[in-house]
Amino acid sequence: MRSKLEHYFGFSARGTNWRTEILAGFTTFITMAYIIFVNPAILHETGMPIAAVTAATCLCAAFGSILMGALANYPLALAPGMGLNAYFTYTVVKAMHVPWQTALGAVFLSGVIFLVLTFTGIRQLLMNSIPHQLHAAVAGGIGLFIAFIGFRNAGIIATSQATTVTLGNLRAPTTALALFGLILIAALQILRVRAAMLIGVLTTTVAGVFFGQVHWQPLPYHLSSLGETAFHLDIRAALNIGAAEIVFVFLFVDLFDNIGTLVAVANRAHLTTPDHRIPRLNRIFFADAAATIVGSLTGTSTVTSYIESSAGVAAGGRTGVTAIITGLLFAVSLFIAPLLGVIPSFATSPALILVGGLMLTGLGQIEWTEPVIAIPAFLTVTMIPLTWSIADGLSFGLTSYAALELLTGRGRRSNWMLYLLAALFLLRFFLLHRSG
Repeated sequence: MRSKLEHYFGFSARGTNWRTEILAGFTTFITMAYIIFVNPAILHETGMPIAAVTAATCLCAAFGSILMGALANYPLALAPGMGLNAYFTYTVVKAMHVPWQTALGAVFLSGVIFLVLTFTGIRQLLMNSIPHQLHAAVAGGIGLFIAFIGFRNAGIIATSQATTVTLGNLRAPTTALALFGLILIAALQILRVRAAMLIGVLTTTVAGVFFGQVHWQPLPYHLSSLGETAFHLDIRAALNIGAAEIVFVFLFVDLFDNIGTLVAVANRAHLTTPDHRIPRLNRIFFADAAATIVGSLTGTSTVTSYIESSAGVAAGGRTGVTAIITGLLFAVSLFIAPLLGVIPSFATSPALILVGGLMLTGLGQIEWTEPVIAIPAFLTVTMIPLTWSIADGLSFGLTSYAALELLTGRGRRSNWMLYLLAALFLLRFFLLHRSG
């Protein structure tokens, strides 16, 4: 049985083993476990019960990650998307005064549309239309993005009215602990320790407990609370013409976030083909769409692939076993969710910073002397962290690439999907501007 599983997941071809994959799964889980608490805190502002959303978050993350690993055989973990949950709460429910039940109905419809686009092959065409020259730019931009998040969460950088960002207080206890974790993980990586990320996060957490910097206050939680949001979505109300814009914003943001994350993780794990294609795209997109539908049915916003999966890839994860282990840990979290709150952000931040740095290695593949490639690549790399959005950065890069091709007479009929995708990006900007 074990050898059959190793053959199915391609352990030999990808140069991995059970120990590496399991460690990678734990690493991915620890770096993204914050979503178990952050997502319910955000959606609770809509009036949704926090315990119910906590259970829904764990359930859909477990379902999506396990499905992704088993069906698509990729080390991609899924959970409710951070940007999308904020849009769900602050724009759709609070600003537009849409009941959360109707908003969940809109999430469900966007998931169904995803399935239709996947089965008809349209999502795959959209994915393959992105020039491979921009793949490295997307990976580099996401690397800067997650490193920026890590620096911020660690307190190494802070906001400033004069300069937007500035150096944080390095003498703060939590910041000092984060710097300790950063040096520890870096040293372990130099020593080629595969479990460097996991060891660093856990050691920093223990150090934080020792110095009294881990403050844990578990909230009341019961798995049965899931019934307070499960199947409470209002699809009939979401079908109203006025909700069409909401559905399409969920659709576009999730689509483009997924494309960016998928490209970055696949490149980092060396899972692309020699002609820059990503195998089994239809399975990847099916897992994502199915997870979004399950999320809406249980009571949470759109589910998407997580860039924190790169932490597992950096730890050696190369197959779907990494995602399955992450999903199983989310399943266990259904019963012990409050206990996971003991892992603080200053302990996971060093992992995000170093993973971000590792993702910059592909920038050397870009032809920086060729303006039609260099300019869109530059916009992609810089706009992802500056707009705090993978989708926005990809939008700037691909739209500018299409525009430069057309304006310089390089446009070709064979690139029609590229131009259509650029038009969709422009439509997305228009919809987000109206919605914001």
